[in-house]
Amino acid sequence: MIGTMRLIFNEIRYRKFNFLLSLGAVAAATAIFVAFHTITTAQERETRRVTRDLGFNLRVIPRETDMDRFYATGYSDLTMDEQAVHRLVEYPGLSYNHLVATLQRHFELSGVPVLLTGISNEYAPPGQKKKPMIFTVPPGKVYVGYEVAQRLKIKNGETLDIGGQSFVVERTLSETGTSEDVRVSANLSDVQDILGEPGRINEIQAIDCLCMTPDEDPLGILRSELDEAFPDAKVIMLKSMAEARARQRQSAEKFFAYLTPVILIGCALCVGALAMMNVNDRRQEVGLYRALGRSSTRIMTLFIGKAIVIGLCGAAAGFFLGGALALNLGPKIFPVTAAAIKWPWPLLNASLVAATGFTVIASFLPAAAAASQDPAVALRDT
Repeated sequence: MIGTMRLIFNEIRYRKFNFLLSLGAVAAATAIFVAFHTITTAQERETRRVTRDLGFNLRVIPRETDMDRFYATGYSDLTMDEQAVHRLVEYPGLSYNHLVATLQRHFELSGVPVLLTGISNEYAPPGQKKKPMIFTVPPGKVYVGYEVAQRLKIKNGETLDIGGQSFVVERTLSETGTSEDVRVSANLSDVQDILGEPGRINEIQAIDCLCMTPDEDPLGILRSELDEAFPDAKVIMLKSMAEARARQRQSAEKFFAYLTPVILIGCALCVGALAMMNVNDRRQEVGLYRALGRSSTRIMTLFIGKAIVIGLCGAAAGFFLGGALALNLGPKIFPVTAAAIKWPWPLLNASLVAATGFTVIASFLPAAAAASQDPAVALRDT
């Protein structure tokens, strides 16, 4: 074994150029994979963050809602039990996330028409910790939309009377150009008290967890799931938001699916070609070994052993190069999740094993060709 290793390292020293080219090919492939995997992970996080910030794309409302009035007013005039949101959260296998129960009604504050909205805490399926999508309004506090704040000339920290109850203005919101500008948001229980509808809600907002291809029907799946979990409700999907999320997710997956085979095939061809060149360069050397009685297995061991050295060294070099590229480029490309981009230590073992195994496989045919050489033919031109 020691003699074999000595021969391998002597050959590496003698044919440095071939070794360095092979090492460079493996290192480049590993670096690209490590960097791309790390950056893709960051992109997935950023995509989730960006698409999450698009807002809720599912609205669960009472099944008997008059849809004409719903679209005209922006909410259902019917209500359902507040426990519905807990039933959905606890129902296994449901493709819904970030669930928020709301109760909305048109209301007047000092002669100013507003959209009074009670907001519950945000719920995620059991065992899943999710960063909240929206603000949580503490009891006794309100968030006031831009137009309402302008009309009432109210500022943060001031008191606002709603339905005979006093609330502290937690925040006045910036202008959005949407119905949010005329919305006054409060804790769900506070709005239920104001409207005299304890334990009632008229909508559950959520995000779907499906990532569908263009020919699939996510709404059909979501409605089927809801029929099983809560047959007294129906779901409406804001398709533009859902399609934006799907496109973001699918683009990253397709790019990775196309790039990985290209990298692997390119690396295999390069390593295999260099290994075959090495076999041709060592033709007479191999013939001499065979003439001296060395077995085919011993000859193959020399070439496979060199492939293992190339794989290990190339993987190590590529891992650190790829990690450095990811840490340098990742925060510039994905600033939203820059802080979450860390050195990809979990990929080290996988890189060493995968790159070494791949190099051995790519070198196997050239090694077998070397081991099967006829020594008389190999030494004919010496």
